[in-house]
Amino acid sequence: MALSAGKHLLSLLTLLSFFLLITDARLELDPSDLKALSIIQKDFGFKGQRHPSTTSPCNAPGVFCERRFSKNNTYVLKITRLVFKSQSLRGFLSPAIRRLSELKELSLSNNKLVDQVPPQIVDCRKLEILDLGSNHFSGEVPFELSSLVRLRVLDLSSNKFSGNLSFLKYFPNLETLSIANNLFSGKIPKSLRSFRNLQTFDYSGNSFLEGPAPFMKRVNVSASQYPKRYIYAEDKTRRNSALAPAPAPAAANASSGAQAPAPSTEHHKHKKKNRKLRAWILGFFAGAVAGLISGFVFSLMMKLVWAAIRGGRRDSGPAIFSSLIKKEQLAFLEKEDGLASLEMIGKGGCGEVYKALLPDSDGKIKTIAIKKVIQPLRDATELTDEDSKLLNKKMRQIRSEINTVGQIRHRNLLPLLAHVPRTDCHYLVYEFMKNGSLQDILSQVSEGKRELDWIARHKIALGVAGGLEYLHINHSPRIIHRDLKPANVLLDDDMEARIADFGLAKAMPDTHTHITTSNVAGTVGYIAPEYHQTLKFTDKCDMYSFGVLLGILVMGKLPSDEFFQHTNEMSLVKWMRNIMTSDNPSQAIDSKLRGNGFEEQMLLVLKIACFCTLEDPKQRPNSKDARCMLSQLKH
Repeated sequence: MALSAGKHLLSLLTLLSFFLLITDARLELDPSDLKALSIIQKDFGFKGQRHPSTTSPCNAPGVFCERRFSKNNTYVLKITRLVFKSQSLRGFLSPAIRRLSELKELSLSNNKLVDQVPPQIVDCRKLEILDLGSNHFSGEVPFELSSLVRLRVLDLSSNKFSGNLSFLKYFPNLETLSIANNLFSGKIPKSLRSFRNLQTFDYSGNSFLEGPAPFMKRVNVSASQYPKRYIYAEDKTRRNSALAPAPAPAAANASSGAQAPAPSTEHHKHKKKNRKLRAWILGFFAGAVAGLISGFVFSLMMKLVWAAIRGGRRDSGPAIFSSLIKKEQLAFLEKEDGLASLEMIGKGGCGEVYKALLPDSDGKIKTIAIKKVIQPLRDATELTDEDSKLLNKKMRQIRSEINTVGQIRHRNLLPLLAHVPRTDCHYLVYEFMKNGSLQDILSQVSEGKRELDWIARHKIALGVAGGLEYLHINHSPRIIHRDLKPANVLLDDDMEARIADFGLAKAMPDTHTHITTSNVAGTVGYIAPEYHQTLKFTDKCDMYSFGVLLGILVMGKLPSDEFFQHTNEMSLVKWMRNIMTSDNPSQAIDSKLRGNGFEEQMLLVLKIACFCTLEDPKQRPNSKDARCMLSQLKH
């Protein structure tokens, strides 16, 4: 009877597996992944065609794909692993790697790949294994590599990497780290202490490194043949003990004097082994069938669940986007009076902003900002046309925030830490910026309540340019902010600029030259003329706004200031251009900055502002060019 049941299960498993194979065979590789794979393989130096035109690229050696749910509510194949080990590759790692958004593993060890690791690799946000060992890579490792927080294995060993180890900033899931046999210099950063899952760390063969590895509360084992190798292995039973010796391997053969077991014992063990094998096979088939059935049910329910989410049903709880905050710390927001005891620090068109102090397990206090976005009732009979438009606008802005800063990390972008949905409102949780917005500070400067010297203003300009460069060039797809202004530039404790409020931001695919909208979004005085006239926006629209912001930093005046209402131009941009072509351009400089010895630099920045606000968007510099020009100004 058991044998009959096993046959039925085996038949059902075969049928379901065949059906899955047919279904996957009909799926096609995502066009963006296909194009990226072609470029990557070409730059690697593969000879000939890696996959015939009649065969799916996912069947090529070293290319692994999985089904994913696309934006069109259909399934497509996405590349999740590239494993090209020991292929004698002599090319380089292409920046097109950024397009493989679902990539989990990139293993290229034992080849002869050259050049630097492209910074675009940080766009592979789901990367878990990065193995570049035993190649000829050189130069510095991209600083932003630490944004790949899902990495479990990072192997850079046996290359020619140089520079410091500043990229070892924050890897909460990293288990294996090897930077052995390179040309790294400087000290090993103390940030390694925050790598809570790190088990193996090898930094041998780096003669330019200074000092020992930072002390970590893990078992520390060193081998004599590796004078600078440290292996960290958590020992839960002996946390406070000394070095734990590794267990000795079992001997391959017993001593020659050992007696052989009796025949009856052998027969008994053989029968017991066969019973276990049959039980294991039957259990495996039963589990596989159950898993396949569950997969089919999940697949059929996907569209319904997706529709429910898009319909705005209440989520089960907070969505956490950063390891800096835990779900339990936001439990107070589930209460009706969760914000009653908090200090309100701002209020705008989208809602109120509160300041909160969160204690963590180490006894430290973390300060966060909570934006409360109130939504009208969802009952259509109770909504006026105006309320309905307001609801749609606010929901679009919440989705825009989540889809941009909820998924990306950069030092000059204000990160979204969490999203807490409620029936009557939404809470968006951010890092708290101690110095507020640039507009607040400029207002205090004009009132004589504080000072903002040129060095600080130049640092702010560089930070905003760096953030735009990441959004426009380094991130895929490109992100257009559409509302860049001093009120949306926040300043942290070190006066480092953070671009904030991505409620109007739009993602623009790499294949698009522009995006057309049904109406103009943004703030008067910062909107590019071509966007206002044609409703088409590009990254050059953000550059126009950046040019206005540069003018504000030098002149100390906002486009809305009454000063410009009494000029012939009645416009900050036009007045700035006319003054810069006059006999005395220095009169455009903020009176509080004159005489400090940086007048020439400030006039150069005003020229950059004029370039960024040219009528023809094609003549405006991109964000990278603007950042490079600003970085050349030395104090």
